[in-house]
Amino acid sequence: MKLYYAIGACSLADRIALAEAGIACEFERVDLHTRTTETGADYAAINPKGYVPALVLDSGEMITENIAILSWIAEQSPKLRPEGPLGWFRLLEALAYISTEVHKSFHAFFVPDVTEEAKDKARALASLRLEYLAASLGDGFLLGHDLTVADPYLFVIMTWARPNGVVLPAPLAAYFERMKARPAVAAALASEGLQV
Repeated sequence: MKLYYAIGACSLADRIALAEAGIACEFERVDLHTRTTETGADYAAINPKGYVPALVLDSGEMITENIAILSWIAEQSPKLRPEGPLGWFRLLEALAYISTEVHKSFHAFFVPDVTEEAKDKARALASLRLEYLAASLGDGFLLGHDLTVADPYLFVIMTWARPNGVVLPAPLAAYFERMKARPAVAAALASEGLQV
């Protein structure tokens, strides 16, 4: 199995979740500017979407998009999804919100030549989306007392906050530190040479 990733990108969430699940995986870095992998492969030939993540299973089949990859990981490792009759749907709900609302609100920071006005609007929107999550966060994780695959995704997006002038609400700042202290998170950050 191989995960195609870019340093500091949302694919870091998949790397963390795979480690939390204890699933062995190879990793190949993608340069998103040149669309080539670290072994010199044309990434567009691997994933025509042209962005990360992409998880190639041992069968040769490929899964793209964080919601799908993280859901697959949760399917392999049930400890990483909430229990109960609505547990799976609460997980999908959280992953969808993180992907379509929180992640999307940081888009302006990764586009060249974006105006400061656009970045200010993005900061305000990101803050609003994060406030919503902070209001329901306790001393545990996003969906209760146990870590789920939604937590690594939210953590990765929070790594983008401070460098882009987005202030984390106090409950999320504490959550960020709890996540950062997890061995799987620390190892994933170190493997990509990241300090947050």
